[in-house]
Amino acid sequence: MNVEKLQVDLLTIAGHKIYAPKGVGALYVRKGTAIVNFVHGAGQEMGMRAGTENIPYIVGLGVACDIAKISLPAFSRDVRMLRDDLYKNLLEGIGRECVKLNGLPDMRLPNTLNASILGTVGEMLLSSIHEIAASTAAACHSGSFEPSKVLLGLGLSKEVALGALRLSLGRGTTKEEVDTASRLIV
Repeated sequence: MNVEKLQVDLLTIAGHKIYAPKGVGALYVRKGTAIVNFVHGAGQEMGMRAGTENIPYIVGLGVACDIAKISLPAFSRDVRMLRDDLYKNLLEGIGRECVKLNGLPDMRLPNTLNASILGTVGEMLLSSIHEIAASTAAACHSGSFEPSKVLLGLGLSKEVALGALRLSLGRGTTKEEVDTASRLIV
């Protein structure tokens, strides 16, 4: 990532999103950007946080970043095709008039499909399909029958947002798994 090209002042990296250990991450802070500490104590990380650094996890994040730098282009291409197959299967199996893509068609993560199935409550649908692991929102907000605030912020109605499914594919996802998941959802 090029923070200059992205024109960001702050950038977070969640390690588990790139197969690093869970619980490790990184925060880029542009020089001159003011932030307020919420954990006070000793002056680790140039006085921005307190607490002992978890060196093994930090090394794990670095290794995961090295692997991602090498494998990400091919992974992005391959997983995008699987994600698009999943969406196509849902459109064909349920009907184009009943499936709505949430977000921009081209400006989205290659491994994630967020689509609403109109007339359903996504959480209830997923609770009836035990063979796949998926959610209706970010994992930290799952288990709720409230629509995603992000989807509502994008202008979706409450009914459409309630029908949302957030389907993520990973390094090991196969075409057979995509076909099985879409069949089960349909």
